[in-house]
Amino acid sequence: MPLSENEQRILEEIEKRLQEEDPRLAQAVSRTSVHQHFSSRIRWGGVAFLAGFVMLMMFAVSAWLAIAGFGVMLVSSLFVYQQIRRMTREQIRAYGQSGRFSLPALVARLTERFRGGRREPPASER
Repeated sequence: MPLSENEQRILEEIEKRLQEEDPRLAQAVSRTSVHQHFSSRIRWGGVAFLAGFVMLMMFAVSAWLAIAGFGVMLVSSLFVYQQIRRMTREQIRAYGQSGRFSLPALVARLTERFRGGRREPPASER
């Protein structure tokens, strides 16, 4: 949901005051973006999913290990899905337009296609 004009103005005023009062903090905050935060969480979720898959493939060693692996895969996939839902579409599109491969943007596009199916483009885009 985009900010209203009033909310955007207030946010810009807060950023300006922060820059004036504590430039070091403002610089540190600007270095870590929301996209980096979400993408690192999504990467860790992917690593956990792979670890769960490896555990699942160890069913010859122990059935309990395989069951635990399935649980890890399920929880990590739900975690990744939750992180992607938290990102707004605008954030995902902006992150995807950076010119490099973006896992969050890819998964978000796939999710959007899955939900909406194939739609005809508006007449203005044809």
